[in-house]
Amino acid sequence: MREHAEDILLATKGEVEIIDLTERLASVVSASGVATGQALLFTTSSTSAITVIEYEPGLLEDLPAALERLFPRGLDYGHERRWRDGNGHSHVRAAFLKPDLVVPVRDGKPLLGTWQQVVFVELDNKPRERRVAAHVWGTG
Repeated sequence: MREHAEDILLATKGEVEIIDLTERLASVVSASGVATGQALLFTTSSTSAITVIEYEPGLLEDLPAALERLFPRGLDYGHERRWRDGNGHSHVRAAFLKPDLVVPVRDGKPLLGTWQQVVFVELDNKPRERRVAAHVWGTG
């Protein structure tokens, strides 16, 4: 079995920024030499997420709007009462979207549908330096 680990580094602008990672994931998989297996992406923060969407202008508008409807900035969050850092909603949003994603690898490429792109979602209320840990394993 082959294994390959690599970090994807991002500089974000803040809430809610959606960054397409599809090509970066493909590069990591290619560098791994894995032909059949799995690729894991994991964001090492509690105010960001990894998910799959169709990366197009309508959804880049719809996802932030949906997050605002479900988890509004102005609610009374316990995290905000405790820390006064303005990002209680960011933590709750991240918990629902999740920090990780596993994608099958076939023929040396991430197996994604035609309209699927892997994205990083910055949920914090300010710019951040982020690390997404990538790990690919499988057979060559």
